[in-house]
Amino acid sequence: MIEILNLALPYFGLIFIGFACGRWQRLPENGLAWMNFFLLYVSLPALFFRIMSKTPFEELNNLPFVVATTLGTMIAFTLAALVAWLLGGLKLRDTAIAALAGGYGNIGYMGPGLALAVLGSKAAVPTALIFCFDSIFLFSIVPILMALAGGDGRPVWVTVGQMLRAIIFHPLIVSAYCGALAAALHLQLPAAVDNTLQFLQNAAAPVALFVLGVTVALRPFGRVPWEIPALISIKLVLHPLIVFGLMIAFGPFSYEWAATAVLMASLPPALNVFVIGRQYNSWVEPASVAVLTGTFVSVITLTSVMWLLRNGAIVFPTLN
Repeated sequence: MIEILNLALPYFGLIFIGFACGRWQRLPENGLAWMNFFLLYVSLPALFFRIMSKTPFEELNNLPFVVATTLGTMIAFTLAALVAWLLGGLKLRDTAIAALAGGYGNIGYMGPGLALAVLGSKAAVPTALIFCFDSIFLFSIVPILMALAGGDGRPVWVTVGQMLRAIIFHPLIVSAYCGALAAALHLQLPAAVDNTLQFLQNAAAPVALFVLGVTVALRPFGRVPWEIPALISIKLVLHPLIVFGLMIAFGPFSYEWAATAVLMASLPPALNVFVIGRQYNSWVEPASVAVLTGTFVSVITLTSVMWLLRNGAIVFPTLN
């Protein structure tokens, strides 16, 4: 257990350092703009490109794994939507954002660094695949639900066009499919370029976790709506259990791939839940509460999952 605490505490420690700095200094939120730009357009793309480009292309073609993990996210999202609608009595626009809190984990900021630290380099490819296909689903379903809810007056084709642009030109997805192309072509980057990308890659996790802490600290924390504990339970407990079952049903997969899927499903609600809520002006304050509460609760739940995975206590019966 001490080994897992030594592994987990630096990650949560960076979040809490960022949180403390955000509470202490109360600097303007726009001061984070360049750090967010660095993460989204420079450091994390370098990480995803290197992961994909250095992987044999045949390993990227794992349709059962993609279907299983994406289906797990879809089920968690749907359950969260039902809870938000039935328990919270939310309208469709608010329900769409609340469902993100139950299905959209912090797969960009926390996922890659944590998976690589817990499970090693073999977790790199499944991490990238989960990020890409979960993002495609989530970037698609929310605009569709918002269009169905109406209120913005835009034609459906405009919504579909914006959705496709958001998916095709998202910097992390672009870096992933460019990396896959490099792997298919067996492209070897010059040493200087590769070393620069590695340097940027190494900055991704610490900067992302610090920014996460600061951003959470700057979010307003109001009353806790009735639906939020249920949504957090879906995200931190039910989602990993669902993915565990799907790994068995769609397997066999290697232990590292199946364990990566469970670990990624155990991540707390992503900051983008609040960002997207603010973009659509829906469920904004509760989204902030869900992100903050989920992040703190995950100190216990996520650390427990890490311990179980690291010690082989989670068994996938169909694996050799």
